[in-house]
Amino acid sequence: MLVRDAMSTLVLTIGPAHTLRQAARLMSARRIGAAVVHDPDTCGLGILTERDVLDALGAGLDPDTETASTHTTTDVVFASPVWTLEAAAEAMTHGGFRHLIVLDDDGPVGIVSVRDIIRCWVPAGRRAAAGVPL
Repeated sequence: MLVRDAMSTLVLTIGPAHTLRQAARLMSARRIGAAVVHDPDTCGLGILTERDVLDALGAGLDPDTETASTHTTTDVVFASPVWTLEAAAEAMTHGGFRHLIVLDDDGPVGIVSVRDIIRCWVPAGRRAAAGVPL
């Protein structure tokens, strides 16, 4: 199975000036755990995850003044839609992260998470029998 079969095509893209509260509201409203941060001044892409927001709050930082740019991971590993799920899982395990931005020639086309991969690997019948949402 390939990354394109598992990825979410709902990609939230925010700017580096978004506050952490704004980013958290947008991620929460869409029930997603990561946002792509696009900085038009650097033409770079980064990722802001729920863990980044949680770490900032845990450190006592103000979510209304802290910006995404300060907490964005810019040293990002990108996946291709044609990667295998095994390759994506290996990259996540090696890098210690739970989300990969999926790029094609035109830019971000999706995000794949550990949860997305597990959903593909564990048959729906087994998830239902265990009481896990499909």
